[in-house]
Amino acid sequence: MSGHWSKSEDGDMAARERIEPSFARSELLQRRLHELVPGGAHTYARGSDQYPEGMAPVLVRGSGARVWDADGNRFVEYGMGLRSVTLGHACPSVVEAVRQAVADGTGFTRPTTLELAAAEDFLSLVPGADMVKFAKNGSDATTAAVRLARAATGRELVAVCADQPFFSADDWFIVGVGMNAGIPAAAHATTVRFRYNDLESLRALLDEHDGRIACVLLEAATALTEPAPGFLAGVRELCDRTGTVLVFDEMITGFRWATGGAQAVYGVTPDLSCFGKAMGNGLPISALAGRRELMELGGLATDEHRVFLLSTTHGAETVSLAAFRAVAAAYRRDDPVGVMERQGAALAAGVNRAAAELGVADFVAAVGRPSCLVFTTRDASGLPSQSFRTLFLQELLRNGVLGQSFVISAAHTDDDVAATVEAVARALDVYRKGLESGLDGLLRGRPVAPALRSHAAPRRLRR
Repeated sequence: MSGHWSKSEDGDMAARERIEPSFARSELLQRRLHELVPGGAHTYARGSDQYPEGMAPVLVRGSGARVWDADGNRFVEYGMGLRSVTLGHACPSVVEAVRQAVADGTGFTRPTTLELAAAEDFLSLVPGADMVKFAKNGSDATTAAVRLARAATGRELVAVCADQPFFSADDWFIVGVGMNAGIPAAAHATTVRFRYNDLESLRALLDEHDGRIACVLLEAATALTEPAPGFLAGVRELCDRTGTVLVFDEMITGFRWATGGAQAVYGVTPDLSCFGKAMGNGLPISALAGRRELMELGGLATDEHRVFLLSTTHGAETVSLAAFRAVAAAYRRDDPVGVMERQGAALAAGVNRAAAELGVADFVAAVGRPSCLVFTTRDASGLPSQSFRTLFLQELLRNGVLGQSFVISAAHTDDDVAATVEAVARALDVYRKGLESGLDGLLRGRPVAPALRSHAAPRRLRR
């Protein structure tokens, strides 16, 4: 199946007829995944409970901004590998770099010239950092930053931004979310929280725990929230005054806000920064970078007690480093961020225009930074609704669009955006009926549920 719409032989698009997608093969594969993999996926955000029941595609391949599932359905995809793909699936330059790396061997007992070249590339793109160490996922990098800050300061507490959803899968952070079984109760005492864009809440926290907070960790910006004037500079000043290490989580903002991350956009340099996701265009790589005097605590040029800092078997495997170098080259050569901003703005305008024309603009909207769009889904009373979110996802899938957001890539073409806007208009027609008459007969199965929740209900598996 090449798509969800057929057209007449003369190419008259008005003569298209709907082809209802089948998910039968994906359903069989998803059931088998649940038997073998806890949660049925290796990331909770990718779980079938995040999609309408019976409509969770199991994918087989991708190219550019399109993906194909096990049933042969083709979709325009958003979210792009949980924001990790900015150049498009199977980007030719990345594929070629990976092919060459595999042919030369992938894991060695000594550093390779590729490690040096990748480090030079990274530090040329993130000028506020003196040294870098590579790893495989974001949690490795943020937890290493916390350990480094604790060693440097002799303090134990970590101050994280309460308004931001995720920093690590490790105990020091997960203890504060609903899905925290198996974490020692003592971990609760190690992490404290302040509010984003509220400098006084951070000041009060630092005063309350005077001399005990090792680091302040936050995203400099999010899809929906820009830093207020003076906020980041104020955080920097408070950290300097109290001897606290400032850590920026650049997992999302890096290579999406700018090549050098949010710090390059807002002009505030952290002591440590953590990158990942788009660094490898879908290949597994992350990075901890920062000031030399901190990073060397994990090296050989120190007389201090050494920090066990990101010593991993696969941290320097050649495939991901080669992928990163190809990504870095693409960012130097082209303007992926500019493309994402332009295409995201066009998508948001088209979606919001369709919502206005159908009279549902108060309920569904594309919002946020153009390169990192999300969508709102509200019920008839104007409140955020998982049920209406599920209906919207359901109708997007039926019309050839896959995505829990509208996070775009530089591979999304004008045709991809136009097809998405058309799919949104069709989905919103059904959405409007749900607002007017209720969801009975419209919504298939149970609503989606938050990915990180304390119990499997309300989407516990039906055996």
